[in-house]
Amino acid sequence: MTGLAGYAVDETNSRGRRFPEKPPEGRSEFQRDRDRIIHSGAFRRLEYKTQVFVNHEGDLFRTRLTHSIEVAQIARSIARHLHLNEDLAEAISLAHDLGHTPFGHAGQDALNECMKDYGGFEHNLQSVRVVDVLEERYAQFDGLNLCFETREGILKHCRLEKAAEMGELGERFIRNQRPSLEAQIANLADEIAYNNHDVDDGLRSGLITLEQLEAVPLVARHLMDVRAAYPDLSGRRVVHEMVRRMINTLVTDLIRQSAANIEEQGLETLDDVRFAPALVAFSEELNREQRELKKFLHLHLYRHYRVMRMSSKAQRIVRDLFGVFMDDVRLLPTQFQASANESQMNRARVVADYIAGMTDRYAIREHRRIFAVEEDPV
Repeated sequence: MTGLAGYAVDETNSRGRRFPEKPPEGRSEFQRDRDRIIHSGAFRRLEYKTQVFVNHEGDLFRTRLTHSIEVAQIARSIARHLHLNEDLAEAISLAHDLGHTPFGHAGQDALNECMKDYGGFEHNLQSVRVVDVLEERYAQFDGLNLCFETREGILKHCRLEKAAEMGELGERFIRNQRPSLEAQIANLADEIAYNNHDVDDGLRSGLITLEQLEAVPLVARHLMDVRAAYPDLSGRRVVHEMVRRMINTLVTDLIRQSAANIEEQGLETLDDVRFAPALVAFSEELNREQRELKKFLHLHLYRHYRVMRMSSKAQRIVRDLFGVFMDDVRLLPTQFQASANESQMNRARVVADYIAGMTDRYAIREHRRIFAVEEDPV
Protein backbone atom coordinates (compact mmCIF):
# COMPACT_ATOMS: atom_id res chain seq x y z
CA MET A 1 0.00 0.00 0.00
CA THR A 2 1.51 3.31 -1.10
CA GLY A 3 1.25 6.71 0.56
CA LEU A 4 1.36 5.38 4.11
CA ALA A 5 3.02 7.30 6.92
CA GLY A 6 6.27 5.85 8.25
CA TYR A 7 4.56 4.93 11.53
CA ALA A 8 1.68 3.08 9.84
CA VAL A 9 1.55 -0.71 9.79
CA ASP A 10 2.42 -2.33 6.48
CA GLU A 11 3.77 -5.66 5.31
CA THR A 12 7.39 -4.59 5.87
CA ASN A 13 7.01 -3.92 9.60
CA SER A 14 4.31 -6.48 10.39
CA ARG A 15 5.16 -9.31 12.79
CA GLY A 16 3.43 -11.66 10.39
CA ARG A 17 1.39 -14.78 11.04
CA ARG A 18 1.82 -17.54 13.60
CA PHE A 19 1.96 -20.12 10.81
CA PRO A 20 3.99 -19.10 7.73
CA GLU A 21 2.04 -18.95 4.48
CA LYS A 22 2.80 -18.12 0.88
CA PRO A 23 2.16 -14.37 0.30
CA PRO A 24 -1.24 -13.60 -1.25
CA GLU A 25 -1.52 -12.65 -4.90
CA GLY A 26 -3.54 -9.61 -5.97
CA ARG A 27 -4.21 -8.40 -2.44
CA SER A 28 -2.29 -7.34 0.65
CA GLU A 29 -1.79 -9.42 3.78
CA PHE A 30 -4.35 -7.30 5.64
CA GLN A 31 -6.85 -7.61 2.80
CA ARG A 32 -6.42 -11.36 3.18
CA ASP A 33 -7.18 -10.98 6.89
CA ARG A 34 -10.30 -8.98 6.10
CA ASP A 35 -11.46 -11.58 3.58
CA ARG A 36 -10.92 -14.45 6.00
CA ILE A 37 -12.94 -12.63 8.65
CA ILE A 38 -15.82 -11.92 6.26
CA HIS A 39 -15.97 -15.57 5.15
CA SER A 40 -15.87 -16.96 8.70
CA GLY A 41 -18.86 -18.61 10.33
CA ALA A 42 -18.53 -16.36 13.37
CA PHE A 43 -18.91 -13.27 11.18
CA ARG A 44 -22.09 -14.59 9.54
CA ARG A 45 -23.61 -15.34 12.95
CA LEU A 46 -23.28 -11.66 13.91
CA GLU A 47 -26.36 -11.06 11.73
CA TYR A 48 -28.50 -12.60 14.48
CA LYS A 49 -26.67 -11.27 17.54
CA THR A 50 -28.10 -8.28 19.31
CA GLN A 51 -26.76 -4.80 19.88
CA VAL A 52 -29.34 -3.40 22.34
CA PHE A 53 -32.57 -4.90 21.04
CA VAL A 54 -32.88 -8.68 20.86
CA ASN A 55 -33.02 -9.98 17.31
CA HIS A 56 -36.72 -10.83 17.17
CA GLU A 57 -37.83 -7.39 18.42
CA GLY A 58 -37.62 -5.77 14.99
CA ASP A 59 -35.99 -6.07 11.57
CA LEU A 60 -34.72 -2.48 11.43
CA PHE A 61 -32.64 -2.42 14.62
CA ARG A 62 -28.86 -2.79 14.48
CA THR A 63 -27.29 -6.18 14.87
CA ARG A 64 -23.67 -7.02 15.63
CA LEU A 65 -23.17 -7.53 11.90
CA THR A 66 -24.51 -4.18 10.73
CA HIS A 67 -22.71 -2.49 13.61
CA SER A 68 -19.38 -4.07 12.60
CA ILE A 69 -19.83 -2.93 9.00
CA GLU A 70 -20.60 0.62 10.18
CA VAL A 71 -17.51 0.62 12.42
CA ALA A 72 -15.37 -0.53 9.49
CA GLN A 73 -16.68 2.28 7.27
CA ILE A 74 -15.89 4.93 9.89
CA ALA A 75 -12.47 3.42 10.63
CA ARG A 76 -11.48 3.35 6.96
CA SER A 77 -12.37 7.02 6.55
CA ILE A 78 -10.29 8.05 9.56
CA ALA A 79 -7.32 5.87 8.56
CA ARG A 80 -7.32 7.30 5.03
CA HIS A 81 -7.17 10.88 6.28
CA LEU A 82 -4.30 10.06 8.66
CA HIS A 83 -2.32 8.13 5.99
CA LEU A 84 -2.63 4.88 7.91
CA ASN A 85 -3.42 1.34 6.79
CA GLU A 86 -7.11 1.28 5.87
CA ASP A 87 -7.15 -2.48 5.32
CA LEU A 88 -5.86 -3.20 8.82
CA ALA A 89 -8.31 -0.76 10.42
CA GLU A 90 -11.12 -2.42 8.47
CA ALA A 91 -10.07 -5.97 9.41
CA ILE A 92 -9.90 -5.12 13.12
CA SER A 93 -13.29 -3.39 12.96
CA LEU A 94 -14.97 -6.31 11.25
CA ALA A 95 -13.54 -8.83 13.75
CA HIS A 96 -13.83 -6.93 17.03
CA ASP A 97 -17.18 -8.49 18.04
CA LEU A 98 -16.70 -12.04 16.74
CA GLY A 99 -16.53 -13.40 20.30
CA HIS A 100 -19.59 -11.58 21.60
CA THR A 101 -22.28 -13.66 23.25
CA PRO A 102 -25.94 -13.65 22.25
CA PHE A 103 -28.04 -10.92 23.92
CA GLY A 104 -25.30 -8.28 23.94
CA HIS A 105 -23.76 -7.17 27.21
CA ALA A 106 -26.48 -8.90 29.22
CA GLY A 107 -25.39 -12.25 27.80
CA GLN A 108 -21.73 -11.44 28.35
CA ASP A 109 -22.30 -10.48 31.99
CA ALA A 110 -24.25 -13.68 32.63
CA LEU A 111 -21.61 -15.90 31.00
CA ASN A 112 -18.82 -14.13 32.88
CA GLU A 113 -20.65 -14.82 36.14
CA CYS A 114 -21.09 -18.48 35.20
CA MET A 115 -17.36 -18.70 34.42
CA LYS A 116 -16.14 -16.93 37.58
CA ASP A 117 -14.58 -20.14 38.93
CA TYR A 118 -13.10 -21.06 35.55
CA GLY A 119 -11.16 -17.96 34.51
CA GLY A 120 -14.09 -15.69 33.65
CA PHE A 121 -15.34 -14.63 30.22
CA GLU A 122 -14.30 -11.53 28.25
CA HIS A 123 -15.63 -11.02 24.76
CA ASN A 124 -12.35 -9.46 23.53
CA LEU A 125 -10.43 -12.56 24.58
CA GLN A 126 -13.16 -14.70 23.05
CA SER A 127 -12.84 -12.84 19.74
CA VAL A 128 -9.14 -13.71 19.69
CA ARG A 129 -10.01 -17.30 20.60
CA VAL A 130 -12.41 -17.42 17.65
CA VAL A 131 -9.79 -16.28 15.12
CA ASP A 132 -6.94 -18.29 16.70
CA VAL A 133 -8.65 -21.56 17.60
CA LEU A 134 -12.36 -22.01 17.06
CA GLU A 135 -12.81 -21.33 13.36
CA GLU A 136 -12.25 -24.58 11.45
CA ARG A 137 -11.69 -23.71 7.80
CA TYR A 138 -8.11 -24.58 6.88
CA ALA A 139 -6.23 -27.86 6.64
CA GLN A 140 -2.91 -26.49 7.93
CA PHE A 141 -4.02 -24.74 11.14
CA ASP A 142 -6.85 -23.97 13.54
CA GLY A 143 -8.42 -20.55 13.37
CA LEU A 144 -7.83 -17.98 10.62
CA ASN A 145 -4.07 -17.43 11.10
CA LEU A 146 -4.44 -13.65 11.01
CA CYS A 147 -1.53 -11.22 11.15
CA PHE A 148 -0.25 -10.23 14.58
CA GLU A 149 -1.40 -6.62 14.19
CA THR A 150 -4.97 -7.67 13.38
CA ARG A 151 -5.09 -9.98 16.39
CA GLU A 152 -3.53 -7.29 18.58
CA GLY A 153 -6.19 -4.79 17.52
CA ILE A 154 -9.00 -7.23 18.30
CA LEU A 155 -7.71 -7.58 21.87
CA LYS A 156 -8.69 -4.10 23.04
CA HIS A 157 -8.71 -4.88 26.76
CA CYS A 158 -7.05 -7.59 28.82
CA ARG A 159 -6.49 -8.12 32.55
CA LEU A 160 -2.83 -8.47 33.52
CA GLU A 161 -3.23 -12.05 34.72
CA LYS A 162 -4.75 -12.99 31.35
CA ALA A 163 -2.16 -10.98 29.42
CA ALA A 164 0.57 -13.16 30.91
CA GLU A 165 -1.07 -16.16 29.25
CA MET A 166 -1.32 -14.52 25.82
CA GLY A 167 2.37 -14.56 24.82
CA GLU A 168 3.48 -11.68 22.61
CA LEU A 169 -0.14 -10.64 22.14
CA GLY A 170 -0.35 -9.73 25.82
CA GLU A 171 3.04 -8.02 26.10
CA ARG A 172 1.75 -4.50 25.58
CA PHE A 173 -0.59 -4.74 28.56
CA ILE A 174 2.26 -5.90 30.79
CA ARG A 175 4.70 -3.29 29.46
CA ASN A 176 2.10 -0.50 29.27
CA GLN A 177 2.62 -0.01 25.55
CA ARG A 178 0.14 1.08 22.88
CA PRO A 179 -1.18 -0.88 19.90
CA SER A 180 -0.95 0.45 16.35
CA LEU A 181 -2.72 3.67 15.43
CA GLU A 182 -4.98 1.55 13.21
CA ALA A 183 -6.09 -0.40 16.30
CA GLN A 184 -6.67 2.85 18.19
CA ILE A 185 -8.80 4.09 15.30
CA ALA A 186 -10.94 0.92 15.28
CA ASN A 187 -11.53 1.31 19.02
CA LEU A 188 -12.89 4.86 18.75
CA ALA A 189 -14.75 4.15 15.50
CA ASP A 190 -16.60 1.50 17.52
CA GLU A 191 -17.55 4.14 20.10
CA ILE A 192 -18.73 6.61 17.45
CA ALA A 193 -20.86 3.96 15.76
CA TYR A 194 -22.59 2.48 18.77
CA ASN A 195 -23.32 5.77 20.55
CA ASN A 196 -24.91 7.39 17.52
CA HIS A 197 -26.73 4.35 16.26
CA ASP A 198 -28.08 3.57 19.72
CA VAL A 199 -29.59 7.06 19.59
CA ASP A 200 -31.16 6.14 16.25
CA ASP A 201 -32.44 2.74 17.43
CA GLY A 202 -33.57 4.16 20.76
CA LEU A 203 -35.69 6.76 18.99
CA ARG A 204 -37.06 4.18 16.56
CA SER A 205 -38.09 1.97 19.47
CA GLY A 206 -39.85 4.82 21.27
CA LEU A 207 -37.87 4.20 24.47
CA ILE A 208 -36.26 7.65 24.23
CA THR A 209 -37.56 10.84 22.62
CA LEU A 210 -36.11 13.84 20.85
CA GLU A 211 -37.44 16.00 23.68
CA GLN A 212 -35.32 14.04 26.18
CA LEU A 213 -32.28 14.26 23.92
CA GLU A 214 -32.51 18.04 23.80
CA ALA A 215 -30.86 17.97 27.24
CA VAL A 216 -27.74 16.36 25.72
CA PRO A 217 -25.48 19.10 24.23
CA LEU A 218 -24.01 17.00 21.39
CA VAL A 219 -27.48 15.97 20.21
CA ALA A 220 -29.21 19.29 20.87
CA ARG A 221 -26.67 21.25 18.84
CA HIS A 222 -27.13 19.10 15.75
CA LEU A 223 -30.90 18.84 16.15
CA MET A 224 -31.08 22.63 16.23
CA ASP A 225 -29.01 22.79 13.02
CA VAL A 226 -31.39 20.39 11.27
CA ARG A 227 -34.48 22.30 12.35
CA ALA A 228 -32.92 25.60 11.28
CA ALA A 229 -31.99 24.23 7.84
CA TYR A 230 -35.24 22.30 7.29
CA PRO A 231 -38.02 23.84 9.40
CA ASP A 232 -40.74 21.74 7.70
CA LEU A 233 -38.91 18.42 8.01
CA SER A 234 -40.48 15.78 10.24
CA GLY A 235 -40.38 12.12 11.18
CA ARG A 236 -37.44 9.82 10.57
CA ARG A 237 -35.69 12.27 8.24
CA VAL A 238 -35.06 14.61 11.16
CA VAL A 239 -33.40 11.77 13.07
CA HIS A 240 -31.29 10.66 10.11
CA GLU A 241 -30.12 14.21 9.37
CA MET A 242 -29.24 14.73 13.03
CA VAL A 243 -27.36 11.43 13.45
CA ARG A 244 -25.31 11.78 10.26
CA ARG A 245 -24.28 15.28 11.31
CA MET A 246 -23.22 13.99 14.73
CA ILE A 247 -21.12 11.23 13.17
CA ASN A 248 -19.49 13.70 10.80
CA THR A 249 -18.67 16.08 13.65
CA LEU A 250 -17.10 13.32 15.74
CA VAL A 251 -15.11 11.85 12.86
CA THR A 252 -13.84 15.27 11.77
CA ASP A 253 -12.87 16.18 15.33
CA LEU A 254 -11.12 12.84 15.84
CA ILE A 255 -9.08 13.26 12.65
CA ARG A 256 -8.09 16.82 13.52
CA GLN A 257 -7.14 16.08 17.14
CA SER A 258 -5.33 12.84 16.30
CA ALA A 259 -3.29 14.52 13.56
CA ALA A 260 -2.27 17.23 16.04
CA ASN A 261 -1.30 14.61 18.64
CA ILE A 262 0.78 12.69 16.11
CA GLU A 263 2.57 15.84 14.98
CA GLU A 264 3.27 16.86 18.57
CA GLN A 265 4.86 13.47 19.31
CA GLY A 266 7.04 13.63 16.19
CA LEU A 267 6.37 10.00 15.26
CA GLU A 268 8.60 8.35 12.68
CA THR A 269 8.27 4.59 13.15
CA LEU A 270 5.79 2.01 14.39
CA ASP A 271 7.90 1.55 17.52
CA ASP A 272 7.41 5.24 18.27
CA VAL A 273 3.65 4.58 18.34
CA ARG A 274 4.05 1.76 20.86
CA PHE A 275 6.02 3.89 23.33
CA ALA A 276 3.87 7.03 22.95
CA PRO A 277 0.64 7.73 24.86
CA ALA A 278 -2.66 6.94 23.09
CA LEU A 279 -2.75 9.41 20.21
CA VAL A 280 -6.06 8.75 18.46
CA ALA A 281 -8.46 10.86 20.50
CA PHE A 282 -11.23 13.42 20.49
CA SER A 283 -10.68 17.03 21.50
CA GLU A 284 -11.37 17.79 25.15
CA GLU A 285 -14.73 19.41 24.34
CA LEU A 286 -15.99 16.58 22.12
CA ASN A 287 -14.76 13.98 24.56
CA ARG A 288 -16.80 15.64 27.29
CA GLU A 289 -19.88 15.73 25.07
CA GLN A 290 -19.39 12.05 24.16
CA ARG A 291 -19.32 11.14 27.85
CA GLU A 292 -22.54 13.06 28.45
CA LEU A 293 -24.23 11.21 25.59
CA LYS A 294 -23.05 7.84 26.96
CA LYS A 295 -24.36 8.76 30.40
CA PHE A 296 -27.75 9.65 28.91
CA LEU A 297 -27.97 6.38 26.97
CA HIS A 298 -27.00 4.34 30.01
CA LEU A 299 -29.67 5.98 32.16
CA HIS A 300 -32.55 6.30 29.69
CA LEU A 301 -32.02 3.49 27.17
CA TYR A 302 -29.85 0.68 28.53
CA ARG A 303 -31.57 0.90 31.97
CA HIS A 304 -35.07 1.36 30.55
CA TYR A 305 -37.40 -1.13 32.18
CA ARG A 306 -38.31 -2.78 28.88
CA VAL A 307 -34.64 -3.32 28.01
CA MET A 308 -33.99 -4.52 31.57
CA ARG A 309 -36.82 -7.05 31.32
CA MET A 310 -35.37 -8.49 28.13
CA SER A 311 -31.89 -8.48 29.65
CA SER A 312 -33.18 -10.38 32.67
CA LYS A 313 -34.75 -13.03 30.42
CA ALA A 314 -31.57 -13.25 28.36
CA GLN A 315 -29.38 -13.75 31.41
CA ARG A 316 -31.66 -16.47 32.71
CA ILE A 317 -31.38 -18.28 29.37
CA VAL A 318 -27.56 -18.11 29.46
CA ARG A 319 -27.36 -19.24 33.09
CA ASP A 320 -29.78 -22.11 32.52
CA LEU A 321 -27.92 -23.34 29.44
CA PHE A 322 -24.54 -23.15 31.17
CA GLY A 323 -25.79 -25.04 34.18
CA VAL A 324 -27.49 -27.84 32.28
CA PHE A 325 -24.51 -28.44 29.98
CA MET A 326 -22.07 -28.46 32.89
CA ASP A 327 -24.27 -31.01 34.66
CA ASP A 328 -24.61 -33.32 31.66
CA VAL A 329 -22.27 -33.02 28.66
CA ARG A 330 -24.42 -35.52 26.78
CA LEU A 331 -26.82 -32.65 26.10
CA LEU A 332 -24.13 -30.86 24.08
CA PRO A 333 -23.88 -31.43 20.33
CA THR A 334 -21.70 -34.45 19.59
CA GLN A 335 -18.67 -32.49 18.35
CA PHE A 336 -18.35 -30.75 21.74
CA GLN A 337 -18.72 -33.77 23.99
CA ALA A 338 -15.27 -35.36 23.77
CA SER A 339 -13.29 -32.26 24.75
CA ALA A 340 -15.90 -31.36 27.40
CA ASN A 341 -15.13 -34.62 29.20
CA GLU A 342 -11.40 -33.90 29.68
CA SER A 343 -11.66 -31.89 32.94
CA GLN A 344 -14.08 -29.61 34.77
CA MET A 345 -12.07 -26.52 33.72
CA ASN A 346 -12.01 -27.64 30.11
CA ARG A 347 -15.70 -28.50 30.21
CA ALA A 348 -16.54 -24.98 31.35
CA ARG A 349 -14.51 -23.45 28.53
CA VAL A 350 -16.13 -25.72 25.93
CA VAL A 351 -19.59 -24.87 27.23
CA ALA A 352 -18.69 -21.14 27.15
CA ASP A 353 -17.46 -21.51 23.56
CA TYR A 354 -20.72 -23.17 22.58
CA ILE A 355 -22.94 -20.59 24.25
CA ALA A 356 -20.87 -17.60 23.08
CA GLY A 357 -21.18 -18.84 19.50
CA MET A 358 -24.98 -18.90 19.64
CA THR A 359 -27.17 -16.30 17.99
CA ASP A 360 -30.02 -14.78 19.99
CA ARG A 361 -32.68 -16.89 18.34
CA TYR A 362 -30.63 -20.09 18.50
CA ALA A 363 -30.09 -19.61 22.24
CA ILE A 364 -33.83 -19.07 22.72
CA ARG A 365 -34.63 -22.19 20.70
CA GLU A 366 -32.00 -24.28 22.48
CA HIS A 367 -33.38 -23.19 25.84
CA ARG A 368 -36.90 -24.08 24.74
CA ARG A 369 -35.81 -27.50 23.47
CA ILE A 370 -34.23 -28.40 26.81
CA PHE A 371 -36.49 -26.71 29.35
CA ALA A 372 -39.94 -26.37 27.76
CA VAL A 373 -42.51 -28.80 29.15
CA GLU A 374 -44.53 -30.30 26.33
CA GLU A 375 -48.24 -30.64 27.02
CA ASP A 376 -49.74 -34.09 26.53
CA PRO A 377 -51.79 -34.26 23.35
CA VAL A 378 -55.52 -34.17 23.95
